[in-house]
Amino acid sequence: MPAYLNYFFPMAGRIVVDPSSGIPELHCYNQGAELIVAHAGVELSALDWSLSGESLKRIHVPYAQDMVLSVQLLSFTCGGFAVVWAANNLVGDGNVGVMLVRMWTELVRTGTISGGGPNHDRSVLRQFSRPRDPPTYGASVAAMYTRWEHEQEVNALTAEESFIERLYYVDERDIARLRGEASAEGRQRATRVQAVSAYLWKVLAGIVATSKLLGEDEKRCRLLWWVDGRRRFSSPELRSSLRNYAGNVTSYVVAAAAAATVLSKPLAGVAAMVREAVTLTPADYDELYQQMVDWMEVHKPTNFVETPAIGLGSPTLAQTMWSSFPNDTDFGFGEAALAMPVHQNLGRLCMGLICITPKPADPGTWIVSAFIWPRLAAVLESDEQRIFKPLTAEFLGLTRGHGLRPRL
Repeated sequence: MPAYLNYFFPMAGRIVVDPSSGIPELHCYNQGAELIVAHAGVELSALDWSLSGESLKRIHVPYAQDMVLSVQLLSFTCGGFAVVWAANNLVGDGNVGVMLVRMWTELVRTGTISGGGPNHDRSVLRQFSRPRDPPTYGASVAAMYTRWEHEQEVNALTAEESFIERLYYVDERDIARLRGEASAEGRQRATRVQAVSAYLWKVLAGIVATSKLLGEDEKRCRLLWWVDGRRRFSSPELRSSLRNYAGNVTSYVVAAAAAATVLSKPLAGVAAMVREAVTLTPADYDELYQQMVDWMEVHKPTNFVETPAIGLGSPTLAQTMWSSFPNDTDFGFGEAALAMPVHQNLGRLCMGLICITPKPADPGTWIVSAFIWPRLAAVLESDEQRIFKPLTAEFLGLTRGHGLRPRL
């Protein structure tokens, strides 16, 4: 761990809120990262892997809010074990979360981290890290975020009854079948993300269309995608320097449509709508990030949240694709059975959330963490196509008779 923290030295600091500005800061005085070693008196196979609250979230140990990194090693009676890398999102985004695991694996296996390790140099973003004078942003960026005030959120009971948590897996062959259906002849072939997003959009639209509380002109729904900007800027030099950048370079895009429109189109037509929403030009991303920096300069230090997360207007299903981040979980015990983020629930925010990660030993198959409406879960689980299947210990290879592997 000490050798590892030489590469990730900010992780040995603490999060401190400046008393005058109210802005959280990272104080790096080599205070150290946290290491927790514990034993659970149960077998991995005894956990209900279809419910994150009965599996993943029982493994994760709470840690202090000022802690930047808490590494938690938990052993089980079956001989398997789990490693939790709990990091503060103020320091890095999802790409950094995967980087922590991938570079730990490389360090353990080779004694070093290639390419110099993570890049903590904030100056690589100097083109976008400084606001313009005067700060300038358009109406679309201004609408991306809403002031986060608890008085404007739904009450706790409504929020608690509105969402459930599920863990699913999606077979590689089912993803391939959706890609085939989502790829119209003579058009660009749909990606895996576009095909699965199109399927989810049609399922969500079908539920919204049956709502008895909405008039026909109100039956609309939205999909949201978080976007990693590292590979999307126009400058090749900037993209190269950001390859291992350990910070936050995440934005989001959202697409809204009438439920009837989504349902009337074949899967290929909906996939085209997804493609149009997420495929901005590099110049568009350059301007988006610069406007976000300008907007933040005007509005800091007030707390804001993504506008669709408030839950007003059209239902929104957000997706974060960890499947796009290269990972390696074999640090001496073979590939992990499962490697994915443990998302806390959204509290009183009212937005569906899907997180997709590849299965380590079979990256063509996806593991899905879902924080969604009960009606959406019911439709996904009863769909004749059975695209989203409840995750099980058997599927993960965690039952007796399988060679138990570590789970990260």
